[in-house]
This record gives sequence, structure tokens and C-alpha cells, in this order.
Amino acid sequence: MSELRKQLQNALTELKKSKERKFDQSVDLIVNLQKYDVKRTPLNLFISVPHKIKDKKICGFLESKSTNVETITPDQFKKYSDKKDLKKLVEKFDFFIAQGSVMPKVATAFGRVLGPTGKMPSPQLGIILNADDKTIKELKDKINQTIKVRVKEASIKLAIGKQSMEDEKILDNIESVYNEIIKALPRDKENIKNIEIKLTMSKPIKIGVK
Repeated sequence: MSELRKQLQNALTELKKSKERKFDQSVDLIVNLQKYDVKRTPLNLFISVPHKIKDKKICGFLESKSTNVETITPDQFKKYSDKKDLKKLVEKFDFFIAQGSVMPKVATAFGRVLGPTGKMPSPQLGIILNADDKTIKELKDKINQTIKVRVKEASIKLAIGKQSMEDEKILDNIESVYNEIIKALPRDKENIKNIEIKLTMSKPIKIGVK
């Protein structure tokens, strides 16, 4: 077991001793950065984790209705011309996918709200050519095991697991995400000041990295 994993395990054990809550708290990972200009080198990553954290609420902009995902077809786009309705839609779903053929219309109708929130369907994970059941199901499974990292400030905060998950699974997820973030940073570990883990309602526990 690596030194980092040992420290994470100890911190996780400590967190799980905290006061019981009436809901399954999230386990959050916070990566604090240093010597890094967020504006000059923005990070926008999709990182696959070995263990699913939760089923994400996914909406599809598709040419026709799908039984696999909540769907908005082009003839319904005009229903969302009001900004309030658009905002409600963005808050309701974690992730949006789109059929390539309708993507230009999606950009026009929804881009002004989806863009700033980072929820615009992406070629990396979210735009499909064929909206058949098999393709949509595979994409849903992939999305449910993917964490999106969008860095806007010198501290990255991500939900990495649930309190009810086995420790090993939480640790696997943390290590996967941490290693991918390091790879994407211009100066690797030098850009990391420290990391913290916490539960939704707990104080964070700080972990130094070498």
C-alpha cells in the first residue's frame, strides 16, 4: 500500500466515525493547487473511475424519443425559450447528451445556459451519431462511471464516493482521479499543495503530498 493510500485510509476511517446523518453523505475530494494559473491553463477533464458513485440524471437532445433516457426532441426546443425554464432544465439534470445531427440547434437554443455551467454535450463524452438503444445504454454506463473535472479556481472539489461505499472502492476512485489530475497539470505534483477529503457535513481532513 502506498504512503498516500495509507494516509487516505486513516483519514477515511476518521471521517466515518463522525456523527451519523439521516442521508448517505458524499465523500468529497479537494485538490488544492499551487504555482498554477487557472486562467492561462484551464483544465477540462473527463476521468473514468473504477466504481460508480451514483446514477446521474441524464437528458438527451435526440431526433426522436428514447426509452433509455429522458428526451427533448427539436420540436420541443421552443418550449425552453424562457430563461427560467432553461435554468430549471439545467438544474434538473447532471448531464446532457445529443445526437450529432441536432447539435447545431442545441447550441443555438441551449448554449447560453448550458455553456457557462459546463453541461453542454461534448465530443469527448456526450455527442452520438446513432441514437439506438445499445449506443445510448453504453454511453449512460460510461457517464455514470465518469467524473467531470472543470477547474475554475485553485481548488478542485469533487464528489468521489458515498459514505456507504466500501473503503477500498472509495480509495480506488480517489487514486484514479488524483493520478489523472497530476498527469494533466503542467508541473505534475509540483502544482499540488495538498489534498483534503471530507463528508458532506464534516470538516475536511488535510493530507500532505510529496
